[in-house]
Amino acid sequence: MRTYRLRTAALATATAGLALALTACGGSDSAGGPTANPAATKSGDKPVSSGTGTPSGEGASATPSAGKVTGTGTVTVTPAKAGSGGKGTGDTTGDSYAYTHPCSARNLTVKVTSPKGTPATVRVITVTNNGSTSCGLDYFPTVGFSAKGGALGLQATAPGGLGGAPAYPVHPGGTAYAAVDLNPSGGNGPVADEVNVLADKEHMPNADGVSLPLAKPGSVANPKVGLYRTNTRDALSAF
Repeated sequence: MRTYRLRTAALATATAGLALALTACGGSDSAGGPTANPAATKSGDKPVSSGTGTPSGEGASATPSAGKVTGTGTVTVTPAKAGSGGKGTGDTTGDSYAYTHPCSARNLTVKVTSPKGTPATVRVITVTNNGSTSCGLDYFPTVGFSAKGGALGLQATAPGGLGGAPAYPVHPGGTAYAAVDLNPSGGNGPVADEVNVLADKEHMPNADGVSLPLAKPGSVANPKVGLYRTNTRDALSAF
């Protein structure tokens, strides 16, 4: 009987120890250190993107050097300034620049004159560059004629074998001159009271043409136009 009691006591002691161990393990689930709650994390505590990723939105992308990341993680891209591609602009007022930069009609003033001492059938067209850089024109202007607002269907003939890339440079504030002979042969033809001028047909649409009244209307037959030159005298000899 003594042996039985000792074993019973030992078993009771082991059972009590096991219960205490289980109690201690159960307490660690509720009384341990704080557990992070995802729902309780503030959005301001989240790390901000470095800007190297792709912002939300279809096809959107960002380059770190071109934009900055705001506090909300949105990438703001600042477009590069025109002409800031790293290449030097060089001299923009010389002939070389003009040869690769055709004139824009919005920077030009076109006029027609009847200089003293010239034949009655001759007019001189002037094209002035009002821009701040040089620009290039074709070899000659395109010239047509009208009477009372209606086109006569006649166009001045230019020297052959010319055209293509800008060939005549006009510096800022400079003027190109081209002579037009309405009736070099003295033949019979309709009387024109306007000339229709397109300064550069190779690089301008027809909509950029201008209609200029003739101070002295004249008959038009087999008209001719000369090349652009730097002054009236040279223009008259450039047919």
